[in-house]
Order: sequence, then C-alpha cells, then structure tokens
Amino acid sequence: MTTALVTTLQNTPLSAGNLNAYIRQIHSIPVLSSEEERELALRLEQQDDLAAAQQLIMSNLRFVVKIARGYAGYGLPLGDLIQEGNIGLMKAVKRFSASHEVRLISYAVHWIKSEIHEFVLRNWRIVKVATTKPQRKLFFKLRSSKKRLGWFNQDEVNDVAETLGVKPETVLEMESRLSGSDVTFDPPTNDNDDEHHFTPAAYLTDDRADPAHQLESDDIQSQQLTLMSDSLKTLDDRSKAIIQRRWLNEDKATLHELADEYKVSAERIRQIEKNALGKMRVIFEA
Repeated sequence: MTTALVTTLQNTPLSAGNLNAYIRQIHSIPVLSSEEERELALRLEQQDDLAAAQQLIMSNLRFVVKIARGYAGYGLPLGDLIQEGNIGLMKAVKRFSASHEVRLISYAVHWIKSEIHEFVLRNWRIVKVATTKPQRKLFFKLRSSKKRLGWFNQDEVNDVAETLGVKPETVLEMESRLSGSDVTFDPPTNDNDDEHHFTPAAYLTDDRADPAHQLESDDIQSQQLTLMSDSLKTLDDRSKAIIQRRWLNEDKATLHELADEYKVSAERIRQIEKNALGKMRVIFEA
C-alpha cells in the first residue's frame, strides 16, 4: 500500500463538514469490472504493483460507506466508522488473490465489518459491554432479535439463546448491559449542592491515597502496636505465650493443642486467655 494512501484513509478526519464531499468524491470513481479487478489483482500479486492496490481500494470505497451506514444506530460518528471500514478494506486487498473466484468486495466484507466491530466495541461505551466471544456475537445481534420494546420474557430469552447458540444467562447479562447507560464522572453542576452528591465523583473517590488520611492511619497503627507491646509486658510468661500463639502467630494454635502442651484442660487455657485479654484491654482503654 502506498504510504500516502494509507495516511489519507486513516488519518484524515471525516467530520460532518467534509464527509459529504468525501462521499461525493468516492462515488465519482468508476466501479471495476470483474476482468479489470482480476487483472489488477494479478499485478499486485505477481509484481507487487502498489498502483494496482490503490486502484482496487479506491474503486471499492463506496461499498465501505454503505456497510458503515448499517452501524449508525450505535451513535458513533459515521466518519469514524467509514475510516475503520477503510482499514478493513486495505487489509482485504493485501490478502486478496486473483485465484479467488469472488469479487473483491465479497471477500472484503468480512474484513470491513471486523474492523468496524472492533471500533464499536472499543468506543460504544466507556465500560466494555462485550468481553467474551459469545458476548461479542450477541452484542451485534441482540437488537435485531428483539420483537418488542422492554425486557425479554423467559420464552424470548430461550428463543434468542437457541438462535444465536449461546446460554440464556448470556442473553440476560448482555440485555442488562445494553440497557444501561454511561454516567459522566464529574459533570458540571448548578448552584444546587444537593445534586453534586449524586454524581460518581462524590461517592467513588478513593480517600486512601490522601496524604492526611495515610498519615493518620500510620499514626493510629503505630499507637496500637505500642499499646500491644506494653500490654503484653503486663502478662506472665504463660499467658503471654498463649496470647501470642492464639492471636498473633500466623499459624494459630487451638485450645486443645495448648492444653496438651501445658498438661491442663482446654477450659483452663480458655480461662487464662480470657483473663489475659482482660488485662490487655485495660491498657488499650486507659
């Protein structure tokens, strides 16, 4: 592919202002006959003729526009859809062979739609609505499968699932995702402060990264460790060992294990533990 052609098709914005001019221009390009198309494909395949590749692409751009219009219902700019479709067309031309017994556009439809599909999935929602292969398949077919407005009933869910070869749970999950809407994280607000409390910025902030909160948390943790150390010093060796092994060690001992070791009953260990915790609590509450 020529560098100029790729740059033009990929990077030139097709805004509302120049989109109509672009469409008029590509419709002025003659459509190739099957013989002309085969000859150009041979030149590209055998001689790496970039001029032939450019002619194959330019003569089929009108079909990309037609395919892209079919995805206008997703609310994305038509110009962006067309540009993505053009990328798919260029990929198809690169792989097309004169030995294929089909016209180029019939071969290229898969590549054009594939690029547009990827673009829609990346940009239709801020949060991805389709991540698995069954979900991606369902995303583009669910709307056309709906027979009425509103939520599916169970019979309709089962019918769509059987038709598309997915599980009913996948249909329900995708319908729920499609029914949702994006919310601006921090939208502009008016003078009514009450409205601000319902924006995501008001309740999704993470205060853990606040230096003041972090310093306060570290200070509290330091104080608690100091109190823990001081309270343990008030215990006799046996009580300290029981608390250490019952509460502080990673591999905690059971009452029965300690009872066997100290040659007393499990109830006696529990009493020692209770008395020791009581003494420590006095230090913490002082």
